[in-house]
Amino acid sequence: MKIDLILKIAEVVLAVLLIASILLQSRGTGIGAAFGGGGNVYRTKRGAEKKLFQATILIAILFFGVSLAGILL
Repeated sequence: MKIDLILKIAEVVLAVLLIASILLQSRGTGIGAAFGGGGNVYRTKRGAEKKLFQATILIAILFFGVSLAGILL
């Protein structure tokens, strides 16, 4: 019973983090543009944008794993 509660709480926390990390990524723009800056030129992800992108992938993998563990237990 206790492990089910822990998995459900972890799933909710990861879901909120995943939603937040996806919303921080504006399609086709950088983080600066999301907070009012310009920049209509395509460029590769660097710095904070790259870290946010990698964190989103990591959170998605963790969310999938926790959800799968919740189903199997």
